[in-house]
Amino acid sequence: MTSTDPFAHGPAWHTGTLVGFDLETTGVDTTTDRVVTAAVVYVAPTGEVVRSRHWLLDPGVPIPAAASAVHGVSTQEARGSGMSAGRGVSEIIDELEGAWRSGLPVVIFNAPYDLTLLDAEAARHRLPRLATRPWWPDATVVDPLVIDRGVDRYRKGKRTLGATAEFYRAEARDAHSALGDAAAAVAVARAMAAGHELIARADAPTLHSAQVGWHHDWAVHLQAYLCSRGKLGTVIDKAWPMREPVVGRHRAPEPVARPAVAGGRHRDTRAA
Repeated sequence: MTSTDPFAHGPAWHTGTLVGFDLETTGVDTTTDRVVTAAVVYVAPTGEVVRSRHWLLDPGVPIPAAASAVHGVSTQEARGSGMSAGRGVSEIIDELEGAWRSGLPVVIFNAPYDLTLLDAEAARHRLPRLATRPWWPDATVVDPLVIDRGVDRYRKGKRTLGATAEFYRAEARDAHSALGDAAAAVAVARAMAAGHELIARADAPTLHSAQVGWHHDWAVHLQAYLCSRGKLGTVIDKAWPMREPVVGRHRAPEPVARPAVAGGRHRDTRAA
């Protein structure tokens, strides 16, 4: 009998190894801020971290005190012990490429922040942009923040990683360390699968496509709300898992090849 379940096409996304990814940075501007630390963790279905990589980079600019207060890395430490930013960014992208080419979903809490900033760093160091790489159209991302908004839009309370982990009773340790947050994102994602049957049934490509739509809907509603409050100058980017490329002081001037809908799942086909 052929299944008519739109979320049941292949193996469920959460039943195998999941890869967690997180950046800690110099600030919150995805165009101008820099990577300070990064982590990629491979988590088995049992919850055991079976492999991990961690990077400390010298961002090439002073780390603001406010950022150091969050992740604990000072300018002095980064300059003394960090690898060159260009080398670090290249290694981070290569590690993610390996995961995606192996067919593993990468879990990123608030993916548009981390991926857009990483993409800007690639351009800054004259590396190929993420969207121009041949594996990008088929890369699958799991974003617990987007899933939470999609399945429980009106839930009260904060939606930070820590608050979301607490709500779903997922283990979260070493907050604001790249390793801790990458592992926590995976734990939250698996807890969401345990708590939502629809999410649990999906295969990775189907869940990825659903998140494109959920993020788009959230952005449209937030944009309308801000406009109703007179905040006409704030624009909410509807793209997921990476924001639309912006040409600027640190951005590559060449046009970016966008994955076609037929060849990938990163674009929403609906009108903005």
